[in-house]
Amino acid sequence: MSKDDKKPPKIKYEELTEEKSSFKAKKSKDLKQKLKVCQKEKQEYLDGWQRAKADLINFRQRQEKQMEEWKKMINEGLILELLPVLDTLDSAIANSQEKEDYKLVKKQLENVLKRHGLEKIACQETKFNPNLHEIVEQEDGEEDSEIIEEISCGYKLNGKVIRTSKVKIIKSNNN
Repeated sequence: MSKDDKKPPKIKYEELTEEKSSFKAKKSKDLKQKLKVCQKEKQEYLDGWQRAKADLINFRQRQEKQMEEWKKMINEGLILELLPVLDTLDSAIANSQEKEDYKLVKKQLENVLKRHGLEKIACQETKFNPNLHEIVEQEDGEEDSEIIEEISCGYKLNGKVIRTSKVKIIKSNNN
């Protein structure tokens, strides 16, 4: 064996730089591809997170709204049970000699109920409205559908009629 056979083959500098640059180009291309994949995944994860966050916010808002509705329904049931107490107090005031005591209790009860959204339906000097009033008696007269007397008070709770007013109206002779 000769001395030349033991030596590694000579590589020219140009071949080495070409090989190196092609390796760098391939590696750069691979890295760019991986970067694109990572950016795509990042955007998918971000979109999914944003949707989940929005869903959670919407869910909480729906829950709060539903709880508010339940609260109103519970209040309505309780207030409907208390309305006969108000009627009894009205009757006691009309028929008792100790009116001031009953008026004070009635006023306190009305204030509590008012704070919870209860309001009386006005009947005096108004026309008959079938959404607010119920006719229990009629009299003949000139002015049609004019309320002349309130028999029983009606109430609204948070703008919703929970009990109509029972009224006496004038029915025109022209009909």
